[in-house]
Amino acid sequence: MTPIEAFQSQVDYCVANDAPITAAIVAAIAAGVTAETVTGAKILGWTGNAMFDALPLRIVGGVHHLWRKGLVSELAGLFDGSGTPERNALAMRDVLAKHDAALLPWLDSPPQTNEPGRSATLMTGLLEIVARHGPKLEILEIGSSAGLNLLIDHFRIDLPGISTGPSDSTVRLTPEWRGSRPPAVALEIVGIRGVDIAPVDATTEVGADRLLAYCWADHTQRFERLGHALTMLKANPPLLDQGDAPDWVEARLAEPQDAEPQDDGVTRVLMHSIVWTYIAPGGQARITAAMEAAGARATSERPLAWVSVEADRNVHQHVLMIRSWPGHGEAVVIGRAHVHGFWVERRGN
Repeated sequence: MTPIEAFQSQVDYCVANDAPITAAIVAAIAAGVTAETVTGAKILGWTGNAMFDALPLRIVGGVHHLWRKGLVSELAGLFDGSGTPERNALAMRDVLAKHDAALLPWLDSPPQTNEPGRSATLMTGLLEIVARHGPKLEILEIGSSAGLNLLIDHFRIDLPGISTGPSDSTVRLTPEWRGSRPPAVALEIVGIRGVDIAPVDATTEVGADRLLAYCWADHTQRFERLGHALTMLKANPPLLDQGDAPDWVEARLAEPQDAEPQDDGVTRVLMHSIVWTYIAPGGQARITAAMEAAGARATSERPLAWVSVEADRNVHQHVLMIRSWPGHGEAVVIGRAHVHGFWVERRGN
């Protein structure tokens, strides 16, 4: 897939997820980019997989950041939806030229939001694990970015027949529910820890601005929710390591004498959302091998589980998949969700 093809695919993805303004921004960049700027040349000459590398959303984050800072008023027609494709492309070409140096660093890393709304989808998977193995969970998250979803037990998540988290939480997730009800089971998160290759320090203005820039401009409710989550993060900083996901998972799942002990009656859960495609195939294989080896050692007293929410670009949705040991080692898709958690669909009884 060429870089421009990746931009077109991203347009389709945004349209399918109720984000016409972001779709127009992506389309304008694709139409306005040229090799005459350093940023444009890097985009058009991208050597990796532009889609898996989230190339379109890297530069969209940079453009949105400039808009939020009031530096690109010429894009007003693009952000308010009044511009034509032709005018949007011309305006974007000017912005890419004028702000070349400021936009270039945004190509260095994929978007990082760890969107709090996805906690509702993740919680749907965690409830299934509790129904299998018991109420107590120790969560290990990879690709944690700033650690927002490490606050999952601080969010109020309202699902049909069950709510989790404090009733007075400033972050309340009430996704549109589709499909069968989740199991109404008691859940207790006794420990939670994450890792990221380049964690964002969202307690700083620079870090918070970066996360806000990656929010799609269409979804105003996400900005309010993210603002509350950032305030919560400062008050309840999670345990977030800097490191490589395969190394970290192998260390966490090492033999008991080499790792933190797992208490009886506690299920250890590997959890992640929208990170798998950013891990090289060799790293994916290492994580899978580590989980399956640890799964083979798991017991009814010390179970192991895997809850993932990852993108399916064929249908422009997220897929919720779980595995657990002992007894449920095969991966099972138990649901689908909107990419930012606006709706969740559960499969099964």
